[in-house]
Amino acid sequence: MKKKAAIITYGCQMNVNESAKIKKILQDMGYEITEDVNESDAVFLNTCTIREGAATQIYGKLGELKHIKDKKGMIIGVTGCFAQEQGEELAKKVKSIDIVMGNQNIGKIPQAIERIESGDFKYVIYVGDEDELPPRLDADFDSKKTAYSTITYGCNNFCTYCIVPYVRGRERSVPMSQILDEIKGFVEKGYKEIILLGQNVNSYGKDSDNGDNFAKLLEAICKIEGDFIVRFMSPHPRDFTDELIDVVAKNEKIARSMHLPIQAGSSRVLELMNRGYKKEEYIALAEKIKRAIPGSSITTDIIVGFPGETEEDFLDTIDVAKRVKFENAYMFMYSPRKGTKAAEMDGQIDQETKKERLHRLIEVQNAISKEQSLSYIGTVQRVLAEGSSRKNPDVMCARTSTNKVVLFKGDPALEGEFINLKITDANTWTLYGDIVE
Repeated sequence: MKKKAAIITYGCQMNVNESAKIKKILQDMGYEITEDVNESDAVFLNTCTIREGAATQIYGKLGELKHIKDKKGMIIGVTGCFAQEQGEELAKKVKSIDIVMGNQNIGKIPQAIERIESGDFKYVIYVGDEDELPPRLDADFDSKKTAYSTITYGCNNFCTYCIVPYVRGRERSVPMSQILDEIKGFVEKGYKEIILLGQNVNSYGKDSDNGDNFAKLLEAICKIEGDFIVRFMSPHPRDFTDELIDVVAKNEKIARSMHLPIQAGSSRVLELMNRGYKKEEYIALAEKIKRAIPGSSITTDIIVGFPGETEEDFLDTIDVAKRVKFENAYMFMYSPRKGTKAAEMDGQIDQETKKERLHRLIEVQNAISKEQSLSYIGTVQRVLAEGSSRKNPDVMCARTSTNKVVLFKGDPALEGEFINLKITDANTWTLYGDIVE
């Protein structure tokens, strides 16, 4: 009887990509992938450690898996940032864990499983090499339309609220030839959307001395033959160069959606965060992008209630949202992360103040997002059809170059195709359209 394995993913798109690689490794080992942990012979938790609360969620899931393991037996593996951070201490703390494996080491899953099955090892730990480039691994993506390519690993920025540089290591860029070969393979397989990943994707090449940079990489990708769209996440405002803006403007293959995390609107708070730019510099960059790339959208990440944030600082954030007119924003309350400088700072903000500020910001941003959505009405958008809507199987879902969701009536066979839609209606988050020739 064929063995079964399940993969549970927490966190960012980097983890989604790494889970796709774990899936392919397990399939090559003869495992059938399932979503039901109760019938699994092996379960891997691919974990995140960005937020303090992540540990609670992970330990809760491990407790659930222990009960299943006690009844029927299974191999339990923990990979990802939490595993990298905790190392052997995690296996000592949770006796049911068999494998603890850092971000760099998922290629060693076959050896780890073999060691556990031999019965000679209580547990297997692989968390080294965090400053080395991991080997390129094939992936089995859940989507037949979208493929992911990690172009950098690690981060050199050391934002004071973030644990990533400590668990994913220093920044390393993948050689351009490897990335181009991988993307050519994706396009040949029929993928229509290629998403480039990195903790700070547009600092690509800064660690090499051969002149490669993110703009040159994008230009080379656009020369690959085929009909596809390129997206990237997440760029850092400090590294969004004029050369990069020019390359995006010239190449229709690059999505018109720029995710540009600001994190805070106050120059004083940005300095405390170690972000490397001021409020007015960010606004000037956003305006430059919109001028150079007509029809582009800008989305962002915002943290409210950072230590020492005053009401005046918070109003600066509101001001940036109104001036830039973000198409969407991912808004969070600051949460202290042990091991970061911000967790030790004076002036920690109470929970009620953080909640109240977040509510006010969401209210402002929702009104802006609705205004931005309504501006699409009457336009014709080239979209990638993604398949049937989850809420209504009779309606198709698609996504614009600016990453807006569009619902339309159409043949399910259009999934994975580029089509033109005339936008007829809109609400805050969703557009509605009709197919046009």
